[in-house]
Amino acid sequence: MKRETRLVHTPGHELVPPLSRATTYDRAEGPYLYQRNASPTVEEAERLLGELEGGPGPALLFPSGMGAVTSVLLALLAPGARVAFPHDAYYGVAVLLQTELARWGLELVSFDQTGPAPDGVDVVWLETPSNPLLSFPDLDAHVEAAHAAGARVVVDSTAATPVLLRPLEHGADVVVHSATKYLSGHSDTLLGAAACAADRDRERIYEFRTRSGIVAAPDPAWLLLRGLRTLAVRVARQSASALELARRLDAHPAVERVFYPGLGDATAARYLDGGFGGLLSFLAAGGADAAARVEQRVRTIRNATSLGGVETLLETRHRYEGDRVPETLVRLAVGLEDVDDLWDDLAQALA
Repeated sequence: MKRETRLVHTPGHELVPPLSRATTYDRAEGPYLYQRNASPTVEEAERLLGELEGGPGPALLFPSGMGAVTSVLLALLAPGARVAFPHDAYYGVAVLLQTELARWGLELVSFDQTGPAPDGVDVVWLETPSNPLLSFPDLDAHVEAAHAAGARVVVDSTAATPVLLRPLEHGADVVVHSATKYLSGHSDTLLGAAACAADRDRERIYEFRTRSGIVAAPDPAWLLLRGLRTLAVRVARQSASALELARRLDAHPAVERVFYPGLGDATAARYLDGGFGGLLSFLAAGGADAAARVEQRVRTIRNATSLGGVETLLETRHRYEGDRVPETLVRLAVGLEDVDDLWDDLAQALA
């Protein structure tokens, strides 16, 4: 079956995956012991995600995207390890590395992911594309260089989803997702996920997850299964609308610059299959006040954080990230509304 068909069809007699909330089990009756180790609904979501990513086994679920990031880094690295991290990637991971994980001996080394990673690191962390500036790395080149130097490659592919890109197929060691975003797709689920190329890495992360208790619950896992059934059609629609809006914004006099892989990024075009995703950013002309007015004036588009849901969200990012991004940067996470309705709202807010 093709990916789109596998997403829709669930195994077994029930057309909708069952939800099992049990926390403990009769060991004489089946394979499960305790929910912190494994549970049926969570395992079904992990099986499907692992299959989508093209890995050798199931993925692993966590209670949030940051829970997945923390677990991967602490499980696979030792004190003194150095992590090469893109300067324009998700600021939450950078803050985690610079503060909490630095206390455990991990070191962040910032770099531009459109070029080579620095030498002497243990992990090269990539985003495909970065959030919020949408840069795109040459994944194959990074994997080849990192593995030659004995380093792992971890890819946050939240914005691309397995529909557009599967980093494990390009040699990445681990791929992580904030499953809160596109994978669940309805702004009602907090989850993270990780899929591994090597069984030993998965087993080590699973061991850390079980011991630490950073475990996903069945209810959000069930909502993830629901969301995955429409993932392919949602991503296709969001990608098409985002490309159209990026083109219109790029021609608008009140916009200084648009960041979107679909506007001529040759590297992204080599890797992304079937679209460029639903996330874009732009610089509002006229300074920080102009960007703030865009936030205040939208009516159809919601002024809220996050991305990947069915509704379109917009926000300035400087309030969270400070000088890592320009004061005029507006991030737009495109949903499923009619693209002309979205454009009419953006045009009146920019006017």
